[in-house]
Amino acid sequence: MTGVFSLLPEGQHGLLVSPVFDAGPYPGAEDLARYLAAGGYAPLTSCDRLLDRIATLGLRGRGGAGFPAAVKLRAVRDAPGRPVVVANGEEGEPGSVKDRWLLRHRPHLILDGLRLAAAMTGAARGFVYLSDLPAEQAVRRALAERPADLPVEVVRTEHTYVAGEETAVVRRVDGGPALPTAKPPRPFEAGVGGAPTLVANVETLARIAVLHACPDTAAAVAGAHLVTVSGPVGSLAALIEVPAGTHLKILADLGGHGRAPAVLLGGLFGGLYGTGWPDLPLDHDRLTAAGGALGCGALHFLHPRDCPVAVATEAVAYLAAQSARQCGVCVSGTGALARTLTAAARGAAAHDPTDQLRRWSRQLPGRGACGLLDAAARVVATLLTHFPDRVDAHRGAACPVCAEPAPEGGRRFTVPVP
Repeated sequence: MTGVFSLLPEGQHGLLVSPVFDAGPYPGAEDLARYLAAGGYAPLTSCDRLLDRIATLGLRGRGGAGFPAAVKLRAVRDAPGRPVVVANGEEGEPGSVKDRWLLRHRPHLILDGLRLAAAMTGAARGFVYLSDLPAEQAVRRALAERPADLPVEVVRTEHTYVAGEETAVVRRVDGGPALPTAKPPRPFEAGVGGAPTLVANVETLARIAVLHACPDTAAAVAGAHLVTVSGPVGSLAALIEVPAGTHLKILADLGGHGRAPAVLLGGLFGGLYGTGWPDLPLDHDRLTAAGGALGCGALHFLHPRDCPVAVATEAVAYLAAQSARQCGVCVSGTGALARTLTAAARGAAAHDPTDQLRRWSRQLPGRGACGLLDAAARVVATLLTHFPDRVDAHRGAACPVCAEPAPEGGRRFTVPVP
């Protein structure tokens, strides 16, 4: 079961509640009348002024990389050719639900943000890219009733870890498979149909729409994050909107995970963090400085009985299974990491695997077409950094926790959409 909560101070309008009808989570998709009453689809008098405000507020993309939104918008605007804009709602991280929740419950907010992005970049058409059927139905209903000022198509894809990577999005919108391609060119240079293309996460677009409609609370809106908090299978999960800099302890306590010995940051992208995790803030720069990553904002807290070696092994095995199998270094690298970790978890490694795992975790990042290989390498690197004693304890001896059957197909990290 997943709860939906907002920790934003009263009056600081977020994405989980309407600026006007501040009555808690939506029971269903927001209709046009309600969205218009909340200030939606407000006229845009100056594209440059809105773009400058986004830059001044420091709004970052919410898809995982945290790239400055204004820089991306300007790059697409300034590229030669008539741009295309894409709302990317394909959540590859199994522990994240924010994008599907927004698409299901607040589709007009996303379409409004897409409209504004098109205006700022000069785009002539837009796409909504997703894999979730209830989200698709909500978006199509919203498209049928919204102001028709931008031609928008819905593109459905199969749900995989790599399907939301920006070049995979472009490839699928163009009619191909949802698989990453080599870079350059980046989509802002040559994307859908060869045109400069903005691939923007749906939360990013939603925040653009809210800060345009509610300029008085724009700073709070730009800094807040939607965070998916989860723990062991069967425990309470939650989608929470939180102010920038919120410490992880607050989020863990909300879900009853205050005694967790560790947290898996950013879905499977940010790695494992042990001692000191309660004091970590939700902040891209400070999490990066601590050796982790905020990623898509998914946090998975371990149970005191969980073994971090087992959790890391499951995470890397899931990533290896999700490889697009296009890059030889990714296939061989994730496979080697998964096999070596599995042997270590079972106490069956022929020799001490630590040096080999550490070397691979340093050599592999940046060598694949997408971030999957980087994610696997970071999980291993952070396991070795934060839990060296637990890794050593598996040498030549079976761990009773690791010996238990693991949840299949990444189920440990999967959260249902509220």
